[in-house]
Amino acid sequence: MTLPYIPVTAVRFGPAIEASVLAVLRSGMLAQGPVVAELEQLFAGLCQVRHAIAVNNGTTALVLALELQDLRPGDEVVTSAFTFVATVNAALEAGATVRFVDIEPDDFCISPAAAETAISSRTKVLLPVHLYGQAADAPGFRALADAGGLALVEDAAQAVGATVDGQPAGSFGLGCFSLYATKNVTSAEGGIVTTNDDGLADRMRLLRNQGMRARYQYEVAGHNYRLTDLAAAVAVPQMRNLATTTARRQANAGRLGQELMGIEGLDLPSERPGRTHVWHQYTVRVTGDARRTRDELMQELHQLGVGSGVYYPRACYDYDCYREHPRVKWEPLPETDRAAAEVLSLPVHPLLSDSDLSRIGEAVRKILS
Repeated sequence: MTLPYIPVTAVRFGPAIEASVLAVLRSGMLAQGPVVAELEQLFAGLCQVRHAIAVNNGTTALVLALELQDLRPGDEVVTSAFTFVATVNAALEAGATVRFVDIEPDDFCISPAAAETAISSRTKVLLPVHLYGQAADAPGFRALADAGGLALVEDAAQAVGATVDGQPAGSFGLGCFSLYATKNVTSAEGGIVTTNDDGLADRMRLLRNQGMRARYQYEVAGHNYRLTDLAAAVAVPQMRNLATTTARRQANAGRLGQELMGIEGLDLPSERPGRTHVWHQYTVRVTGDARRTRDELMQELHQLGVGSGVYYPRACYDYDCYREHPRVKWEPLPETDRAAAEVLSLPVHPLLSDSDLSRIGEAVRKILS
């Protein structure tokens, strides 16, 4: 008997989401309206901030947060090259020059110490990326930003619900979240920016709505970054159930750790002290001591019916469009390059059964042991 394939990510919508979407369809109010406002309220509560501004995707969330900094030619954003390219694209779209620094081997994030070495008179923004569901050292970045008079923008696309010392990701600076189809909370496409600054929140609400405070009352040149009520209706029930789905991801990660413990050449992820990991991805390292390369393991897992994914196979500066870009400053970063060669994400999503988790562990062990 052929067992069903276990995908690395899976999305399934139940009756609550179907009813939420149907209610919006029946209301006739499909554009930004009361359901978007409800989503913003739930996100603000989760992040323990005064404001959450919903936009049409995670990239525009970053662009909006960076646009608030009134960047001038030559102004630099310090960030990670081990990220989805939206981080870099948003900084370039906002007019910034991007300067990369290396990541830490234990959490795949840049550190305040590494960022400090890159700060110059041109630096305006620190942009740490909270990767795989675990936040970077956000308190350290907040202190560094305050000391240097810099803006702090958190790329928290993968870290909804993550905390550092009990404080939520997205509450240390301007928090930028993605509601893309595979995220822990999804609206298919969508984004959120969180802040405690009343003035910045007001500017973002203007900018996302063509610069209008009221219909045909234009105050600034803006954008159409609005999220629809239809999209928000998909996300609102997930926000209400987030504690349950996060707990399931955490339990699945714990079970995978038990299943995979002790395999030579396989380094397992861990939750750093003081941080709450929400396990957007369960990402292992396949080192040179393993019996298979990372890509061989991925291929053989597929043959055994277990999905996996590489996030990310190359540093951003390994693509010609960034390597040769006049506003991208880079140099070889050894930990970034090593991570790109070694990382492999295994299924950890909340739809996995106990037998699925056993199959994943048995498949990896069979291939590498």
